[in-house]
Amino acid sequence: MSLTTLAGRRVLITGGARGIGAALARRLHGHGARVALAGLEPELLQEVAAACGDAPWQVCDVGDRAQVDDAVAALVAGLGGLDVVVANAGIAAQLPLLGGDPEVFERTLQVNALGAYYTLRAAGPHVAHAGGYALAIASLAAAVHAPLLGAYSASKAAVEALGNTLRVELRASGARVGVGYFAEIDTDMTSRGFGTEAAAALPRPAALSRVAPLDVALDALERGIARRSRRIVAPRWVGPVLPIRMALQPLVDRGAQRGLQRALSIAREEHAPFTTAQPERQA
Repeated sequence: MSLTTLAGRRVLITGGARGIGAALARRLHGHGARVALAGLEPELLQEVAAACGDAPWQVCDVGDRAQVDDAVAALVAGLGGLDVVVANAGIAAQLPLLGGDPEVFERTLQVNALGAYYTLRAAGPHVAHAGGYALAIASLAAAVHAPLLGAYSASKAAVEALGNTLRVELRASGARVGVGYFAEIDTDMTSRGFGTEAAAALPRPAALSRVAPLDVALDALERGIARRSRRIVAPRWVGPVLPIRMALQPLVDRGAQRGLQRALSIAREEHAPFTTAQPERQA
């Protein structure tokens, strides 16, 4: 497929300091898009922005609505308008629902679910035009739910719902809305999220735990954004899984039982950090 449709498109990406967000910014810039970045880590944001033709960037905690409103306004002004928004910012940390730290659940929902809502809320009016596109990055975890990932799965299920709802509400404007579903991709989020003692104690089916190269996700995103796709999946096998999620879940439930009690016990004591360091919250 020709990627010329990306040339000149104005794209705002949250979570742009590292991982998929940073790599996507570089990829889209390489195909002629004009990108703007929001994220938490100023040094990394500046580095990515420099690689993308001195793209505009803003430090922004997406869990803070006022910060998102200000960042989106500034970045849209810097681009002179907006054609695409990618609500990509997200965090993860293992959490036993019983005996785990409730602040992990609260912060995960704040960043992943509220952060996606705040981003789409602020950027949505700017992409509400023929040719506009909003992409909400969910996860395979929105559809298939594993132990220790209850907070992450709940947040990504919310992101899926937000994307599907916004698609209906923006249809009359000519804009399109997509939802992204990824399995494990080779990023620092995956290595940090699954590199814990508790995760190592859980059985993981090979088909669902094979880590795919980052380029697999970037290729899918590149095609999907160019086409303004309703659904973007990576790797490809994720696509057929989504319609059979209800049949697959009982298999996941049974398969996870071996070693689960030990993993939960470890996780209650391990206190694994978030995959991206979070700012100090004011009391």
